[in-house]
Amino acid sequence: MTAPATASSSTPLERDARLVNARHGSIAPGDIAIGVIIGRMGEFFDFFVYAIASVLVFPALVFPYVDALTGTLYSFALFSVAFVGRPIGTLLFMAIDQRHGRGVKLTIAMFLLGGSTMAIALLPGYAQVGMASAWILGFFRLCQGIALGGAWDGLPSLLSLNAPEDRRGWYVMIPQLGAPLGLLLASGLFAYFLGLLNSDDFLSWGWRYPFFVALAINVVALFARLRLVATPEFERLFESRELQPSPPFRTLVSEWRTIVLGAFAPLASFALFHLVTVFPLSWVGLYTEGDPVYFLVLEAAGAVVFIMALLASGFVADRVGRRAVLGVSAALIGAYSGFAPQLLDAGPFGEAMYMIGGFVLLGLAFGQSSGVVNNNFSPMNRYTGAAIVANSAWFIGAGFAPLVALLLASRLGLWSVGLYLLSGVICTLATLAINKDWAKRVSPSTGVNAAQGR
Repeated sequence: MTAPATASSSTPLERDARLVNARHGSIAPGDIAIGVIIGRMGEFFDFFVYAIASVLVFPALVFPYVDALTGTLYSFALFSVAFVGRPIGTLLFMAIDQRHGRGVKLTIAMFLLGGSTMAIALLPGYAQVGMASAWILGFFRLCQGIALGGAWDGLPSLLSLNAPEDRRGWYVMIPQLGAPLGLLLASGLFAYFLGLLNSDDFLSWGWRYPFFVALAINVVALFARLRLVATPEFERLFESRELQPSPPFRTLVSEWRTIVLGAFAPLASFALFHLVTVFPLSWVGLYTEGDPVYFLVLEAAGAVVFIMALLASGFVADRVGRRAVLGVSAALIGAYSGFAPQLLDAGPFGEAMYMIGGFVLLGLAFGQSSGVVNNNFSPMNRYTGAAIVANSAWFIGAGFAPLVALLLASRLGLWSVGLYLLSGVICTLATLAINKDWAKRVSPSTGVNAAQGR
């Protein structure tokens, strides 16, 4: 049984959010979009701050007793721990959602995320506590992953379900804007402190400031999201079970095929996500004479390109369909995988071409990768099923991408990174083909032509 809808409004912060809503009237789709972007930007900012520190800080601070390559591989292994924790967080916080409501769940998850990020900012290095430094870092990285898995709030679904039918591609794209905005802010902060401070000061205290900034962003993001889950629109969808949690294991059993398809559908974009945001910084730092400040500025510029490509994906998807955009962009990523990784060894111009081209393709694919199969879920399982799909896709497609890419490239060469990316492309194209056929068979019972991908 599910908790009654009245349990969903259960924190003083959420009641304060309701008062704000009452004072300002109903929330328009544009207000929902802004709230969703703020919430997602907070999550991705935490993500990118840790990712950049995994390359620039943790190998020297936590693993100084091994060579630089091995230290970076160890650091990427801890980076992957969060993606193991995300499915755990989904199961744990769905139970909290059912018993105590979405306000309690979201508040706990966001404070766990912010607290874990703050704890990492205070991390002692190997010089202070020895091997315990790595265990402490791994524990709080796991806590970050559990918090991210628990922070699923259904707001992207709220946005898409309230969108006009002919603007669905545009509104599905909007939550994805949080990724480039988080990257832009994180890379900019690290570039500033890395360029301002000498190496000793940066490794001693300069790198910690972006983690402190994350706490402030999380507080703003929490209230923005609570304001939206307190809206009449969310409450209406909650009452109708569109955004009401269902038991996770029951959802897995009854919706396993949709979950599998949804987890593999975005693999091309999710693999590329880490191969243009995290892996290049490690390769350039380890194997070239490139300046990390220059590369961070290049990433910030790439984030701007990412934003423009995301906007283009929403515009195009509303004219040709989301499935067409995903399929064509996956095919283009496949072509990109055949030559682009080698550009990282071609000097600053080659690096710029790799990054800019990668961000263009990433924006087109990532903009429409969210919830591509969510229409196939039954209404009572859509909320929980979408959460399981999102976390599973990140785990399969992205969680180990920097570790695998660096390991392959260091052993076999950059061409092997292209093969790794190509495997994600094959998974995406195969899943889109399978899902199209299945959607035609199930549409009479669901009343939805999911093959349209809208």
